[in-house]
Amino acid sequence: MDRKIEAERRRIAAVYVDVSAHGTDRAFDYLIPEALLSEVKVGSRVQVPFGPRKLMGYVAGFPTITNAKRLKSIHHVLDLTPPLTPELVGLAEWSAQTWLCPVISVLHGMVPAVLKGRYQRIISLPIGEQGGISELADEGEQKLLTCLQERKEVTEEYALALPGVTRSLLRTLVEEGRLQSDIRVGDQITRKTRTWVLPGVGDASLQEAMEELPPQASRQKEVLAFMQARPEGIPLPELLTHLGVSRSAVNRLIEKGLLLREEREEYRDPYAHRSFKQTTPLPLTEEQQRAFDAIKTPMVEKRNHSILLHGVTGSGKTEIYLQAITETLNMGRQAIVLVPEISLTPQMVERFKGRFGDRVAVLHSGLSKGERFDEWRRIRSGGVEVAIGARSAIFAPFVNIGLIIMDEEHESSYKQEETPRYHAREVAKKRCQIHDAVLVMGTATPSVETYYRARTGEYEWITLSERVHGRPFPRMDIVDMREELRSGNRSIFSKSLRSALNECVDRGGQAVLFLNRRGHSTFILCRECGKTVDCPHCDISLTYHRTNGTLRCHYCGHNERVPESCPVCGSSHIRYFGTGTQRVEEELTRLLPGMRTIRMDVDTVSRKGAHERLLQAFGEGKADVLLGTQMIAKGLDFPRVTLVGVIAADSMLHLPDYRAAERTFQLLTQVGGRAGRHEAPGRVVVQTYTPEHYSIRMAAQYEGEPFYRQECLLRKQHGYPPFCEVFQIRMSHPDLASLMQLAHRVVGDLRPLLPEKANLLGPVPAPIPRIKDRYRVQIMIKITGHIDGKSRWIEALRKIRTEYEDINLRVGVDREGF
Repeated sequence: MDRKIEAERRRIAAVYVDVSAHGTDRAFDYLIPEALLSEVKVGSRVQVPFGPRKLMGYVAGFPTITNAKRLKSIHHVLDLTPPLTPELVGLAEWSAQTWLCPVISVLHGMVPAVLKGRYQRIISLPIGEQGGISELADEGEQKLLTCLQERKEVTEEYALALPGVTRSLLRTLVEEGRLQSDIRVGDQITRKTRTWVLPGVGDASLQEAMEELPPQASRQKEVLAFMQARPEGIPLPELLTHLGVSRSAVNRLIEKGLLLREEREEYRDPYAHRSFKQTTPLPLTEEQQRAFDAIKTPMVEKRNHSILLHGVTGSGKTEIYLQAITETLNMGRQAIVLVPEISLTPQMVERFKGRFGDRVAVLHSGLSKGERFDEWRRIRSGGVEVAIGARSAIFAPFVNIGLIIMDEEHESSYKQEETPRYHAREVAKKRCQIHDAVLVMGTATPSVETYYRARTGEYEWITLSERVHGRPFPRMDIVDMREELRSGNRSIFSKSLRSALNECVDRGGQAVLFLNRRGHSTFILCRECGKTVDCPHCDISLTYHRTNGTLRCHYCGHNERVPESCPVCGSSHIRYFGTGTQRVEEELTRLLPGMRTIRMDVDTVSRKGAHERLLQAFGEGKADVLLGTQMIAKGLDFPRVTLVGVIAADSMLHLPDYRAAERTFQLLTQVGGRAGRHEAPGRVVVQTYTPEHYSIRMAAQYEGEPFYRQECLLRKQHGYPPFCEVFQIRMSHPDLASLMQLAHRVVGDLRPLLPEKANLLGPVPAPIPRIKDRYRVQIMIKITGHIDGKSRWIEALRKIRTEYEDINLRVGVDREGF
């Protein structure tokens, strides 16, 4: 009986189907056809019937079922190698349980975008093969190869319809290398190929052919002579460009059999045009060596361990990362390096490529879909041992992780704000538990939650208190812009910052100016009636962009021309208020003519490669000032930068967020760390209207420990993480009355189920009450103490998203602080 059950078990697959609807957030059981038994594995993508449709799904396991007669069968397996490992499938289930989101949404987030569209498996002859048919081939093989010689390629469904062709035959021919199987997503093959040309006969035969060609075939002779020296072949475009010959001349030589055309697979390398200077490990300071030893010890012991590497800016954390990764690779294990998207600069990539070369794969949003797919494939196939990337790189499909590094661990971008709402730090901790690996969280300004965990012993706390070579910290001056206004200075620039800019450039240095806002002006206001020009789809004012003379909403993308008169009262008295990067650039040019400026914000780096080109130009000294938003606040290291100016330090301080003070302190510390990193001393000028605020005052005096103690005290008094967990329900609907009615129903359903220590707040309007013509409210639940993941109220919270959602209502559940 046990054998019979085991046989049945191997024939049943639990599949998460790609559909988001009430009651579908679970694995459904399907029968595995005999022909697919060897192909279906945990992590495979399969096509299955679901109601009247055929949908894609992921295999999650092989359950034991004694009666499988009523089960539907899997139709196809979409990949020869499962895109997900069994560990990642389990991780997706854990993430969905932790952040109360659908499992399928997490699984989708683990694979490249090119695997998420409409798909077909394409069968073709191997690259460079002509498809000779053996006399020993059976009927099915003969028909298939004959068909491919005529059609070049066919879909798998077409091939299986040919007489005698079975899945088993296709799999055997692919494994033997006699056929090639690709996945086509939409109208694109996921793998890229390039046409090569190579000699079709030996060197002597090529020489004879050249002598036999008529005099008028001089270009063909030139091609053959060129190919004699290149028996390994050359890409066809390069041959045509180098010799300046026509494609027809090459084609005639191919028709004569003197040359061969071959399609070769080519990885899309986003850094193929770059050469990286090889680097060697640098000698470590005493502090650095202590930190390195703390990381190495648990790695050698293969022990799960979490470390907060709390190092001041310029203390050499990156060199510790590089040497720790070297140790990991020497042990035959793999490493993941997470950096915030805005810190994934060409400088950062150069450091890792320079040390590890082609053993590194890079994943970030600046790559094309094809480039991301090929980098991901290199990881999945074991072609690289190090993955460096932004938040989603935590799902890199490695199978033997020894080290995960999370640089700038405090960054808010590690938290995904749309479904699936996961935090990369918590996923990294989970993967380290699974692999018995070491997690290193490096930063000069840890998040309050991480600081608290390190202080209470949950993480090992390693500090780097000195800059490399003992370089001093830059002097940080606070300028009270209220006093500037009283003295008659209405400019964006204080007298102190203007003077410092002139002195810096006169000495041959460079400056960085930081402003956390793009555009020209924050809003446009009518001086007659006091009305602002607002977005018609969102409850927020439009931002003025002077470059193209438009008003733009940074939430929904709506844009319109600047009105000549007030749309409310018709007055022509319209004035621009607030400050954006465009306006700072304009003011800088007016006040300090001749000062060369490079502006970096979303508007100037939207084109591929723009980020790298602008930074390279600044590094080469083609500009005196680098002006930008958060993307210049960290990860940059330029020897000549001796001055950093912060235009509006309190721009984030008054936002309705309990982290406002923390983020202000972190940003000032980080952006100030860009100055004086090399021989010349640095200076930071911070302009603010609230110089007395503790976050600004303590950042200027480098009082990290007092700041964290003060912040923890305030969080404890008001009940915020790390002293409680926060669950937030966000709801949106086109009709405000319907939305409030539904929100009160949710509160009524949840309140009786909550534990005594829970505090339910809301429903209240979201900080931006309307976006894209949808009204938004939020409900907050604060919980102290242990949370049972299977309690009634958690289960109710998990079901709210699907039970209340309809064609108009959208519900999102988020979790923070655990």
